[in-house]
Amino acid sequence: MLDTFSLDSLKSSFKSNKKFRIATYCIGGLFLSVLLYFSYRQFIWKPANEKSKDCYWISLNYMKKGEIDKAIPLLITAVKKYDGYDGGEIAQYLLGKCYMSKGQFVKALNSLKEANPDDTYISVFCIGLQGDCNVELKKYDAALKLYEEASIAGENNLTTPMYLFKAGAVAEQLKKYSVAAEHYIRIRDEFPEYASQNIFTIDKYIARVSSNKAK
Repeated sequence: MLDTFSLDSLKSSFKSNKKFRIATYCIGGLFLSVLLYFSYRQFIWKPANEKSKDCYWISLNYMKKGEIDKAIPLLITAVKKYDGYDGGEIAQYLLGKCYMSKGQFVKALNSLKEANPDDTYISVFCIGLQGDCNVELKKYDAALKLYEEASIAGENNLTTPMYLFKAGAVAEQLKKYSVAAEHYIRIRDEFPEYASQNIFTIDKYIARVSSNKAK
């Protein structure tokens, strides 16, 4: 049995059998591709990714001090330099927030659409802030869809009820009272702590949309 797989027989098969040669090249190429990919991830991408996580801190400090005009150019540079890395994606998200604070909602929307952060909460906020931008632009149908998307992205006790509530409010604006009621009722039934934190209890919102629905 071992003779069958001797080095000489493999050499002979390689020379005489075209299919064997092609299969060998394919397997060798696949192995090389995998090796190059993991080498790239380990020795090039990973160090660069770690470095990228420092790219937005100065801008973030400017944002905290309200110095948005100083933060924006630094964030633009960070996004260009570290696009596709964790730090670059967060910089893209922060850039969107900066544009929002200046009332530049179209720019903010475009920036937030481009952001693809790995962090679960930030990725949800990216979607939700796009909803906020659309509300400011009076594009309520788009805002409703985004709030609903944000409410089911990485469901948790913080962002899910918050965006359900925003979805309910926008649905009311669109006179979609049944949709609004569904969102408010879900908050009441699944997120009672959030419901109790509102100035008006969620039951008052449910009663209001139910009344409008009945008209």
